[in-house]
Amino acid sequence: MDGGGRLARSSRLSGFQSDLKAVAAAIVALLRHRWARRKRAQAQPARPARLVRPEPADGFIATLERYTPRRIGVVATLFILLGSAGLGIVKGGHVDEFVQGLDDARNAVANIAGFRIHQVAIAGRKQLTQDEVLAIGGVTGRSSLLFLDAAAVRDRLKANPWIADATVLKFYPGELQIDIVERTAFARWQLDGRTVVIADDGAVLEPYVAKRFMSLPLVVGKGAEARAKDFLALLDRYPQVKPQIRAIALVGERRWNIWLSTGLVIRLPEHEVGNSLATLTRLDQEDKLFSRDITTIDMRLPDRLTVRLSDAAAKAREELFKDKKSKKKAGDA
Repeated sequence: MDGGGRLARSSRLSGFQSDLKAVAAAIVALLRHRWARRKRAQAQPARPARLVRPEPADGFIATLERYTPRRIGVVATLFILLGSAGLGIVKGGHVDEFVQGLDDARNAVANIAGFRIHQVAIAGRKQLTQDEVLAIGGVTGRSSLLFLDAAAVRDRLKANPWIADATVLKFYPGELQIDIVERTAFARWQLDGRTVVIADDGAVLEPYVAKRFMSLPLVVGKGAEARAKDFLALLDRYPQVKPQIRAIALVGERRWNIWLSTGLVIRLPEHEVGNSLATLTRLDQEDKLFSRDITTIDMRLPDRLTVRLSDAAAKAREELFKDKKSKKKAGDA
């Protein structure tokens, strides 16, 4: 069996078709038997009636035949056969195939009557192709406009994460119009080592990141998908900072860290984030803060800003202090 289970489905469908054929053959045989008996009865010459005293058992049967509606046996047999077929369908797990078969049959009749969908107009699509939209809506080449449920198609379309809203209109005898409003890919969201594409409301649009989405901002952490829109809108007000950002991370679902393309990490406070970004902008304009040989800027404390030097810068600073200290001792001597 392949990944889609097509072989198993084919086997079930074949068994279901065999059951239907058996039921149909039994019904045909019964009707033929009834027809043959009727013909034989009509061909035999009429016999003079004889008065026969019925036995008790025969009297019961005669009474039953007298007050029982004609052809009740045929009807009962048909009900038994149909009940057996229905039980076989349910027990064999062929309900979906049976319903699909009935749906295909009525669509085929409607298509023959002139209600085939021969023109489809789809507006508003950008990321999705026409075939993808039709597949999501459940519209196939066998569908007829007469039996197409526009509300059900709309609900199936809106259930797709890419589609925010949809309108489905039918124009008889054979034109279908679908208008959709697509969500826009907003950012890449990384959580537990897995990266997906999200919309601005946090809805996951793609379970993987295709090449065309690699330029989107990267947000990291639990809850970041829902709060990234507001934070990135705040960063738009500080053009000195935002163009250098490589990623933003929500820490503890409370505050943000910023990773710059240079590797510098900025730890922002939980409150008054705008003031901290304004301070960063001023320090970079005045002292080229982002270009210095530092790895971390910590702004979590409201009354101070702490920086961490890189290993090379820390070593150079330590050697500089040693040189100054040795020169001072030599001077004192």
